[in-house]
Amino acid sequence: GSHDSFSYWVDEKSPVGPDQATAIKRLARISLVRKIMKKWSVTQNLTFKEQLEGGIRYFDLRVSSKPGEIGQEIYFIHGLFGIKVWDGLKEMNSFLEQHPKEVIFLDFNHFYAMDDSHHHFLINRICSAFESKLCCVECVEYVTLLYMWEKKHQVLIFYHHPLYQDYPFLWPGNKIPAPWANTTNVHKLLQFLETTLGERSRYGTFHVSQAILTPRVKTIARHLIRGLKNTLVHRNLPMILNWVKAQKPGVMGVNIITSDFVELVDFAATVIALNDLLLEEDESAT
Repeated sequence: GSHDSFSYWVDEKSPVGPDQATAIKRLARISLVRKIMKKWSVTQNLTFKEQLEGGIRYFDLRVSSKPGEIGQEIYFIHGLFGIKVWDGLKEMNSFLEQHPKEVIFLDFNHFYAMDDSHHHFLINRICSAFESKLCCVECVEYVTLLYMWEKKHQVLIFYHHPLYQDYPFLWPGNKIPAPWANTTNVHKLLQFLETTLGERSRYGTFHVSQAILTPRVKTIARHLIRGLKNTLVHRNLPMILNWVKAQKPGVMGVNIITSDFVELVDFAATVIALNDLLLEEDESAT
């Protein structure tokens, strides 16, 4: 999976998003401030299509309306506004049309400046984009690739808002916990990942290990121009990747792992290779 999957493009000419504090919105009237914000808002370099081609199958999504804009259009957002959600969904669906055995997870986990009418608009967009590819809520243990192929389903939508109850194809957010370490320290991050894996529910949910470091205000202040990638990610990704290589999948093991800048190391290939351990277990059992 990728963290803030949509943030490969954010619009530094647009107003700052409603996910930001009032003080930041005031400061961001200065175009230089928005340029600096972009350096800290972007957590991916690859488009959705490129991420899919590189092996990413879980997408972490934050969305918002544009306050003051006529209509109910919804955009991706991380400090600054990204592309229209509709454009991203179409890009993903195009990939799925060409690869009918691939399955993706879309985790809509933060909503900003959205009332019920915005939510219904977004949910209708999701429906229009994927139609019969959407997998209805089911016991997690039943949702194998074979199950998905037989039903010709390719998309699981997680929707962290009470309206999920009105739509059979919206999975509740509690079916995919994604504990967040909220630290700049790689050692604390790895300890957190170990602890939360140990506390993982044995049955009934998916699980996201967020292998990401989060800048503090003082981190940004000290390294304004360098941005997230050069300050935190480059230096620590090798250690994070070593942790990934040491994991085992399956019950009480890793399930979904997310990272920033997924193309900087062999992240997707390393995670995918962990599945071979399950095959080895099956062979030794037989």
